[in-house]
Parts: sequence; structure tokens; C-alpha cells
Amino acid sequence: MVYIKALSVQNFRSHDTYSLKLSPETTVITGKNGSGKTSLIEALYIALQGSSFRGSDTDIVKHQTDWYRVDVEFSDGLKRSVKFDPSKPTSRKQFSINDKISYRLSAKDKYPVVLFEPDDLRLLSGSPARRREFIDTFISQVDPRYHAAVRKYERALKQRNNLLKKQYTTNNELFVWNITLSEYGSYIISERIAFIEKLNNTISDVYNSIAQSKDIISIHYSHTFIDDIKQKLLSELTLGSEKDKILGFTSVGPHRHDVIFNYNGTLADPITSRGENRSIILALKYIEIEILESILDKKPIVLLDDVFSELDQDRKNNLLTTTYQSIVTANDILKDDNYNVIEI
Repeated sequence: MVYIKALSVQNFRSHDTYSLKLSPETTVITGKNGSGKTSLIEALYIALQGSSFRGSDTDIVKHQTDWYRVDVEFSDGLKRSVKFDPSKPTSRKQFSINDKISYRLSAKDKYPVVLFEPDDLRLLSGSPARRREFIDTFISQVDPRYHAAVRKYERALKQRNNLLKKQYTTNNELFVWNITLSEYGSYIISERIAFIEKLNNTISDVYNSIAQSKDIISIHYSHTFIDDIKQKLLSELTLGSEKDKILGFTSVGPHRHDVIFNYNGTLADPITSRGENRSIILALKYIEIEILESILDKKPIVLLDDVFSELDQDRKNNLLTTTYQSIVTANDILKDDNYNVIEI
């Protein structure tokens, strides 16, 4: 199994320079709050996925410095680095993989990652935007076309919303963007629905193996589409044009949809306990790992950022007993000889 052998950062958030060796199994990075544990997880994520999960590149550059750099070495000898220097003409990140330089991490160069952070535990209780982001981020890892469709949809949505804010906008002007939104929006919706069906195939079984229960967990898309999704979405956009002019924004489309979690046939969030909620999120993460490996034929790297304080001992053990390389941050050292513990 190929794994990450070493990580090095320079001028990365609170770190001047920091290097560490990683175990092929579990590495636990421990230290006080503010010591820079999450920054190391973030650096790995950027090197493997091309962007941060918690801020912009300018946010990452250490205070009173001008650039940052991340270096990653794999067990098979492959090396990759990420450099960001806003003083350069491009002002863009530069990726180097075995000395081949690019300004964007292509789909073939992205390495599968499953990230588990404290905010994930608020997936069920959080906003619809949080749940849309969860499903969109996951599908984008296995289907680069989906990520492209989301970006094109967002650009078209911005253009339509700009028109809606103008004092005088004709329906003909809006119709051009209605066509574009229905094209990319229908693809987004169909992929979301297909992915949710895949989750539903196994989520109850995985949940019950974690929670030691016999409950039924189901996931549903907030909107039902029986016929042609593209045509229905185009009709909704066209019929909603006058309302949208009054509101000043586009009120229909996948950017307004939600992912619904049910627990034994009832909306999960109001009735599940903290433990049940955690088990649902853990089940989603396990399924995410399995799907990524089956589609991409690579074992994903598992990044666990400061989630142990929210989990009981059994769930901690479930997370760490895997056949995947895991990098974990924790405030306290976990007492287990099998873990490579690094205190910073």
C-alpha cells in the first residue's frame, strides 16, 4: 500500500518550518490548542486535493511572511510540493509533482481523502448549505465532471442574480441563463439523487454495526423529479421569473435543495441523541471510504481533525481500527502502542 511517508511545511499559518514522519497506519498529532495541529491536516489536504477546507491561500501565509510551501513524500518515492507566493505575477498556487509544474491540481493528480472534522458532527442539525456541500464535495472526488458542472452552474447563477438586481430586466434576458442553469442544474440533481441511492443501500447496515442497534437510517433528496429533470427545472425557472425579480435572487434550483436524513421513518435531527447523531456521521464516513476506494482503486488517506473529544471510547476505537493510513489530531495522547504519536 502506498502511503504518505513525510510532510514538511514552511510559513504555514503558525508554523515557521515543521517536518514530521508519518506511519503507514495511524499517526496521532497531539498538543495544546493553538499549537498548529489542524494546520498540518490542512497542509496535507491542500497537497492531495488542491485547495483548503478552511480558508483562502492568503489566510494561510504566516503573519509577516510572503509565501508558504508544503512538501509531501510518498512511500513509493513520489514527491509533490505546493508553493504559494502572491508576489509572483500569477498570484496562484504552484503544484510540483515529481518536478512537473502546474497551477491547478488535475483530477488524475488528486489523491482521495476522507476528512472528518468537528463541523461534520453538525451535518444533520446544520443548514441545507452544509449538507449540499457535503454531498457535492464527495461526488466531486469521484467525478471531475460534476465539479466542473457545479462551477459552471454557480457562474451562471451569479449572472442571473445580477440581472435580477437590475431595475429593468426582460424575461428574454433571463431565459438565456434559465437554459444554462437547467442544463447544469439537471446534471447536478441527477448525480445527487444517484449518490443518495448508493448511500441508502448500506447506511442502515453500517450504522447498526457501529451503534449495535436495529434502526433504519434513510436519506432522501428534498425535491422529487419523475420526468425530465432538465425540462422541469427550466419550467420552474421560467415560471418563477417574476417572483425572482421581486426577490432579487434565483429562488429555485439545486442551490436551494436539501438532503434529508430520517431515523426510523422520522426526521433525524430533532429526535436523535448525540450518540446516534455521531454514529450516523461515522457511518457516512465509512461508506465514503469504501466508495472512494472502489471507484478510484486507491486507498484514501483518512484525516481526523480534533474529533475525539466528541466521541466515546468505542467510537474512537472504530475510527482507528482501519486498514487505511490515518492522520489524527488530538489534545491528549491516546494510550496505545500501535499509534505513532507526535507531540508538537
